[in-house]
Amino acid sequence: MPLLMALCVVVGILIGTFYANHFSGNRLNIINNGSSRLSNLLHIIDDQYVDSVNIDELVDKAIPEILSELDPHSVYISAKDVQLATDDLKGSFSGVGIEFNIRQDTLCIQNVIKDGPADKAGILAGDKVVSINGKAFVGKDVTNEEAMHRLKGPKDSKVKIGVRRYGENGVKMFTVTRGDIAVKSVSAAYMLNDSTGYIRIKNFGERTYAEMLAALQTLNIQGADHLVIDLRDNGGGILEAAVQMANEFLPKNRLIVYTQGRKSPRVNYRSDGKGSYQHIPMVVLINEGSASAAEIFAGAMQDNDRATIVGRRSFGKGLVQQQIQFNDGSLIRLTIARYYTPSGRCIQKPFKPGDNADYENDILTRYQHGEFFSQDSIKHEGPAYHTMNGRTVYGGGGITPDIFVPEDTSKVTSYYKEAVMSGLMLQYAFNYTDSNRKKLSSFGEMKPLANYLEHQNLVGDFVNFAERNGLRRRNLMIMRSHPLFEDYLNSRIIYNILDEQAWIEYVNLDDATVKEAVKVFHMPSLLLPKKNQITHRQANLLRK
Repeated sequence: MPLLMALCVVVGILIGTFYANHFSGNRLNIINNGSSRLSNLLHIIDDQYVDSVNIDELVDKAIPEILSELDPHSVYISAKDVQLATDDLKGSFSGVGIEFNIRQDTLCIQNVIKDGPADKAGILAGDKVVSINGKAFVGKDVTNEEAMHRLKGPKDSKVKIGVRRYGENGVKMFTVTRGDIAVKSVSAAYMLNDSTGYIRIKNFGERTYAEMLAALQTLNIQGADHLVIDLRDNGGGILEAAVQMANEFLPKNRLIVYTQGRKSPRVNYRSDGKGSYQHIPMVVLINEGSASAAEIFAGAMQDNDRATIVGRRSFGKGLVQQQIQFNDGSLIRLTIARYYTPSGRCIQKPFKPGDNADYENDILTRYQHGEFFSQDSIKHEGPAYHTMNGRTVYGGGGITPDIFVPEDTSKVTSYYKEAVMSGLMLQYAFNYTDSNRKKLSSFGEMKPLANYLEHQNLVGDFVNFAERNGLRRRNLMIMRSHPLFEDYLNSRIIYNILDEQAWIEYVNLDDATVKEAVKVFHMPSLLLPKKNQITHRQANLLRK
């Protein structure tokens, strides 16, 4: 009996092995030829390669290459870069509270956040950092990444910063206790005129919706009857933040966006009708730098005929990423779905898997094709769709504005471009600010400071500075680009002395897109349906 039982077991194993290999061999081979092969390769390299190899570094280099074969937005973030990559989305980080630029291998403090850790310790704008925690911080070691690595740290931890101050000898030492620093999404909120409020949103993070509500309340108190939301150069962020924002402006049960993927069932995001600003006339500004969540918001406003979209065609990112973290703290952002605007269009621009160079050069291609200067040059590669009121819109490559505003390059010269690209203009603006800080600091608002700067012959002074630093004088080009030089230099000095909002206010004074937005409110509006009136097409869309 024991012999017979052993024989049966052996026969069973043989039969099971045969059928497993015969019927499941392809599937097992796929697994073995894929992930197992990659794992085995790393083990072999670690065990047998001629020299010692840092396997972690090898993996850090290999994973991005694998993800790049999928799409341009599936990315790998190493453990050391995770915090930096997520700070903007979280809306805060722990640090010292300064804004800085690097000039001539020196970290120059451009602004000190009011009531932040550095401000409380006594550090001033214009100070030049020369040491951090007793170690010199000058020369080639001074990079943005290294500066942030040394200055950021756990809340309530301390960092010793040595600075040189203009007009004083020696190094001044400060001990700064790190604290939570807010990263604002709303970079400006003010009145363009007596009735029009303006909000600039530079990204979509966890605090964006709350910041926008606070800005809206302030503008409402100031008498805003119309609203301009500026999403130009907003690269996106969290989808939910865009949905929350859109909900504030839409009637109940309007589709805002939906997502769908191979393993991700369709998810609809709809308005709940609780928004407080459902009827305020609104314009949304976009350009080729508006992407992802910014396009979700703009697409929702356009497809629901809720706002007029003004500017230039947006970037065209319609892919949804899920964040997946590894045990070592690193993570990947993997594309799991596409998002679609209410009319059903996917605005993701075309891409070839593995050909990221062509994808990254798309904006340059658009520029060379003339799209920045003529609406007729826009190529719509996707099918036509229709808004709730029946207007035609297109998918397959960004949000096309309702009103196109071309880029004005009539005053741009090669001399101006070289002055900007060389960094000399930024350097001059900082030097001027540093040398005249006492006088400039007496101006507490943008307009008086701008008026003062316009009488200081900054352009002529800059040209002399640039010539001393190797940029050959070109008088005819300087005359042609004079307004651009003046606006650039004034705006940077205003930013250095005041803040980001003051800088935006100054730049917007002569901004063609902002001017066009204000005109919209004086046009007969076709985008705001009468209350309680719904078209047959709208009824059909609401049922979807």
